[in-house]
Amino acid sequence: MSVAIALSALIALSSAVHAQAASNPFAGGWQMETSSSSLTFQSIKEKDGPKQETSSFASFTGEVDESGLATVRVQLDSVDTKVDLRNVRMRFLFFETFKFPEAVVRTQVNESLMSELMQKRRLTTPIAFELDLHGVKKTLEVNAVLTLFADDQLSIASVEPVSIATALFNLDEGIAKLQDAAKVSIVPSGSVSFDLVFKRNSAAGVEPLASAEGVVKTVERAPVMAASSALESAGNLTREECLGRFDILSDTGAIYFRSGSARLDPESFALLGTVLDVISRCPSLEVVVAGHTDSAGSDDTNLRLSILRANSVLDHLISNGVDASRVTAI
Repeated sequence: MSVAIALSALIALSSAVHAQAASNPFAGGWQMETSSSSLTFQSIKEKDGPKQETSSFASFTGEVDESGLATVRVQLDSVDTKVDLRNVRMRFLFFETFKFPEAVVRTQVNESLMSELMQKRRLTTPIAFELDLHGVKKTLEVNAVLTLFADDQLSIASVEPVSIATALFNLDEGIAKLQDAAKVSIVPSGSVSFDLVFKRNSAAGVEPLASAEGVVKTVERAPVMAASSALESAGNLTREECLGRFDILSDTGAIYFRSGSARLDPESFALLGTVLDVISRCPSLEVVVAGHTDSAGSDDTNLRLSILRANSVLDHLISNGVDASRVTAI
């Protein structure tokens, strides 16, 4: 009798859970399957005629929570142009990842839209989303195709590339730095394409499986990682990689002083953290720190100030572990 009661209670509980899932298409949440997803962007440069280049990001994640809030996070350090030096330029000069390491996309998915999708399995719809990039938040819109492959697997893909002007996110200065470094002209706008696959979470990250004997077992779902990564591996860099990085870091213009002052502005510490990392991975190189000023004031005053500024950077590097014999200020 007690066994029968227990089985009845279990069946009732199971029915309640299934009813809840049916009424809330976001129950349990959804997680992006990164290895099945793609995120690319296209840019156009002018050198002996226009040329379109397609790049991607190796590391990004996404989820839809139980309220229907969808969030995608893109690690900008993972920008992949297929050329190491171009990757470094994009990171340091354009995205300024030492200050803005990620881009975040958010959108609220309508429950009625998901209910319609459950019936039709495929539909095209405009989706408004917020893009948080380079310290700026803007609301944009994309036409997307939603495809429900199974009750627990969903694809969201752009119908056409989403055009994004660099001026919207204060990236025009980054474009100018890229043009200077690469000696090319770049159209100040890009377009983004995506095909993102989401899978419904099972309770507590555990997915039920039935064995051949009909006994229910459970397996832990392994975290899904990006299929490849443009992120640098740990360890020392080659001499060529070191020289290229120091060259590009010198073009960032992201070490700041107040007018007439040699005290480092705290806003400089983000870039200097990257400088420290590169120095530690280039142990055979000696580093020269050159100080500069603007043209206000006399030559003698500016010379003294530029030396003091170079020494401020030098002191910061040494106080953070750089061997004093490896750095010189001029």
